Amino acid sequence: MNNNDVLRRLRYTFNFNDKQMMALFASANMAVSREQISQWLKKDNDIDFVACSDVELASFLNGFINEKRGKKEGPQAIAEKRLTNNIILTKLKIALNLKAEELIALLDSVDFRLSKPELTAFARKPEHKNYRICKDQVLRNLLQAIDKKYHVARTAKIIKDDSNKKAFSHKNTVKKSVKSKDEPRIDGARPNASAIYVNPKSEKEAKDNARRKTLKLRPEDIYKQSDK
Repeated sequence: MNNNDVLRRLRYTFNFNDKQMMALFASANMAVSREQISQWLKKDNDIDFVACSDVELASFLNGFINEKRGKKEGPQAIAEKRLTNNIILTKLKIALNLKAEELIALLDSVDFRLSKPELTAFARKPEHKNYRICKDQVLRNLLQAIDKKYHVARTAKIIKDDSNKKAFSHKNTVKKSVKSKDEPRIDGARPNASAIYVNPKSEKEAKDNARRKTLKLRPEDIYKQSDK
């Protein structure tokens, strides 16, 4: 895992917006711009992607601790210039106020087994004989477990706003489907027309024709005409 992966996952899990991200960095005495945050959160193959340095991620994690545990008075913790998975794991453990047993149970929730001696070995100093390097697999599963337990869903207000937007869009679509009174007249009867115009004059003529008697000639009258 790289630093950008950790930053992206924590932002997603706790639903931090750009303003909150900037505030977390500022809490650890590091000023960052919205553009920097955007570049760090880009995909690795994006042309605008910028790698997040160790000191930048360490500052973010220190700000994250301040956010979750409360900012202490006096000098703030100095961000490490070289960051390791062991340090990241320790900072996450402090921020979320997790005891060893709780962290092990958290990993167990995503089917990853870790013993207490192994966890203790991650927290030791590198020069200690029992020190063990925290591998990417451990950190990746921890971030997954944190997301599973602490994931912050979108607020009800945002969901409501989205619903209103969809309803408004549907309303406009329905309105567009109704023809305006000012539309130009189209020759011929419309398929949806409720009544078709009939010329009353032609209707009267049709009735008169129906009432007219048919002239019938008798055979003898026809022969009389021919004899003449």
